[in-house]
Amino acid sequence: MNKPHSLYIGLMSGTSLDGIDAVLAQIDSEGISSVLEAVSTPFTPDLRQALSDLQSPGPNEIHRENQAANALAIAYAQSVNQLLLKAELKPEDINAIGAHGQTIRHQADLPNNLTYTHQTLNAALLVELTGVDVIADFRSRDMAAGGHGAPLVPAFHIQQFGSKNEDRATLNIGGIANLTLLPTTGEVRGFDCGPGNMLMDAWIAKEQGHYFDKDGVWASQGQVNNDLLARMLSDPFFAKLPPKSTGRDDFHLDWLRKYLGKDNVEPEDVQATLLHLTACSALQALALHAPITRQLIVCGGGAQNGALMDLLETKAADFFQPSLSVTTSDAHGIDPQLVEGLAFAWLAWAHKEKRPANLPAVTGAKGPRILGACYPA
Repeated sequence: MNKPHSLYIGLMSGTSLDGIDAVLAQIDSEGISSVLEAVSTPFTPDLRQALSDLQSPGPNEIHRENQAANALAIAYAQSVNQLLLKAELKPEDINAIGAHGQTIRHQADLPNNLTYTHQTLNAALLVELTGVDVIADFRSRDMAAGGHGAPLVPAFHIQQFGSKNEDRATLNIGGIANLTLLPTTGEVRGFDCGPGNMLMDAWIAKEQGHYFDKDGVWASQGQVNNDLLARMLSDPFFAKLPPKSTGRDDFHLDWLRKYLGKDNVEPEDVQATLLHLTACSALQALALHAPITRQLIVCGGGAQNGALMDLLETKAADFFQPSLSVTTSDAHGIDPQLVEGLAFAWLAWAHKEKRPANLPAVTGAKGPRILGACYPA
């Protein structure tokens, strides 16, 4: 830790609704970032349920959402305080917190000027509880400029994972999966490519009461149903050209039930098929849009799913010749679970430095924009 003013904290709680990753980052004048400390905290069952309930319409939403926004700010603040204690730092040592909030609606395909995205978080309360500047609401400015507001991390990915020697791509597998294409020449591109852990998590929760399929063990007990997989891959989202983004508005249990129809598929076979859907939809999109990619860098919670990582490596040979090298961000010095938290620390840095952080080629925005709104301490 050389200069306190180069220290930022990134807070990420993603569409998987599993918890909070808090990352203390040191960022140099060129934006190169490194993780100094990190704290990962699961959501309490009450907060998880409150946020989950807000993913679909329901009674008294305004009150419930504001209560959840307050609870999330409190949980974020507790993570920040744990991180500061662990690093032996004070609030005044931190330049800013980049806080994503929890997405509860994302509507990027409505007619012009009617699109919106909403990440619930009481950022003002977070400032009061931490005593640190908070940068939040990163997606709205890009959407106001005609973009999808997602994915936001490709500008960070090119700095951390780009190469002059080979075409690379990153695959972030959270609730939703998104690709960033990192060519040696030409524009960086990126887009949501389909469901990540979201459908697998929802299905195992329904069938077995677990939050997620640890290491893909249950999926590994089933057999892929190729007819079901083909039907799901025929969904119009997968054929849509970038820029594109998605979320729980599109992929949920009712979506799965539509493609299951009246077929009698064993629950573990459904899980196995959903595992294949995540892997195949990502590799299919990568092969279509960046066929000379030589290294795929996987990050996010999905990188911890051994069955999914094995499937990506196996299936890569079906889509790429010569075969694609599949690694995790660990090979590049960043824990896969912390990549997005580090990215939001970087986004806070970009806001403070007045540097545009969206990529119009990724989101479809009219031009580069400075992202986020600042709540000063």
